Amino acid sequence: MLFKTPLLDKPAPGWKRDLPGPNEPPSIEPYPAVLTNPPNHVDDVYLELARATMRVRGVGILIGPFLLLLSMIPPLIWIVLFRATENIPSLAFYFFGLFAFIAPLWAGIHIWKMDAEAPRDEPIRFNRARRKVYVYRFRHNGLKPFSRSAWGARAEVYDWDNLHAEACSIYGAMGSGGSIQTVTLAVLEPGTRKVVDRFHFAHDIQQGEMYWAMAQLFMQQGPQALPSFPRPPRDWNNEKIRFNLARRLAPKVHWPEAIDLESRSAPSMHD
Repeated sequence: MLFKTPLLDKPAPGWKRDLPGPNEPPSIEPYPAVLTNPPNHVDDVYLELARATMRVRGVGILIGPFLLLLSMIPPLIWIVLFRATENIPSLAFYFFGLFAFIAPLWAGIHIWKMDAEAPRDEPIRFNRARRKVYVYRFRHNGLKPFSRSAWGARAEVYDWDNLHAEACSIYGAMGSGGSIQTVTLAVLEPGTRKVVDRFHFAHDIQQGEMYWAMAQLFMQQGPQALPSFPRPPRDWNNEKIRFNLARRLAPKVHWPEAIDLESRSAPSMHD
């Protein structure tokens, strides 16, 4: 069932529609031929799906150095004008020059780090035995471009029953105009519609619906309910990368040991 009005107290930006809840029937049947990637792993305990907040890698790492060079133009103009005229320019000139220096400098650093420091994959694991979801998330903060604590991948754990999927469409500054379509997952306060966290799940609404349907089928019925994929899983950490410098620099996926073990296992009598 697809809902025409937002179910959550605070819908996602660009909300288009809500997808069925975790324990409701899927709204669409997964079709492997149109899905970008097969599951990274599937067995009786957990399903791991590939995920990436960055849809295209390799562009930012080229634009970043260009913007950094662009930021050097205002200081050079200041020096040349001062040496040529020996006059102090107006305050407005300095203000504009300072903005022209800071804006491309910040943008260049941010774009570079977004492209080069995002991990090769940001997988999400659905553990059927524990009814938990484990998300390998890339955190970033544009206001703190040099902070180590504000940037990097972290593993987070959520209850399956507290997740809610939303299809979104935001008009973006694209070459010919158009919309950026995504499916996001909201984390709800138990028993309420209050959103306590939200993260990206998939690019393209159709693919996002199918991946969400796969998660629903797995968590509700088990691996036998999933379609078979003609292609083998992609080894994100050990793939051969030749020309994409951003992917070559990207960190490999490394789950914290305790969460890695928990996310791949069923609870024991001692848990």
